Amino acid sequence: PPRILTLEEPVLHMDHCIAFAVHGNPAPTLHWLHNGQVLRETEIIRMEFYQQGEVSEGCLLFNKPTHYNNGNYTIVATNQLGSANQTIKGHFLEKPFPAASGLFSFRMQYSPKSLCVDSKAFSFQVSIAVGLAAFACVLLVVLFIMINKYGRRSKFGMKG
Repeated sequence: PPRILTLEEPVLHMDHCIAFAVHGNPAPTLHWLHNGQVLRETEIIRMEFYQQGEVSEGCLLFNKPTHYNNGNYTIVATNQLGSANQTIKGHFLEKPFPAASGLFSFRMQYSPKSLCVDSKAFSFQVSIAVGLAAFACVLLVVLFIMINKYGRRSKFGMKG
């Protein structure tokens, strides 16, 4: 019967990957469950594996998963001699706005500390912005003077 050798938590490579290795002879068929429901492959979720002897190694790949993809992932390996399964928890993103319980019950929760702005950092950012704006103004004035002074010359050196 099949045996699940490894099942690892999701890791980000090019896509997020739940790596697995399954041993079985004859080669088992593999499928996945997400929170107990059969997981269908889509553009976002797909399984890639290769068979090397009696071992199947691969990944359940996630392309930019969201909080909807959080949950328990179970690999099920089945052949004529039996089946094996193993579950792992996949956590990709936090649920946005966890305080909201319904569509219209959205409430912002601020603490007085979260509304405070670091005054030193803010004044530094403002001084950088003002300095860049002053530099741009001086540069434009110098360019305007240069164009007026040297741009009025006749191409042929004749006075008009």
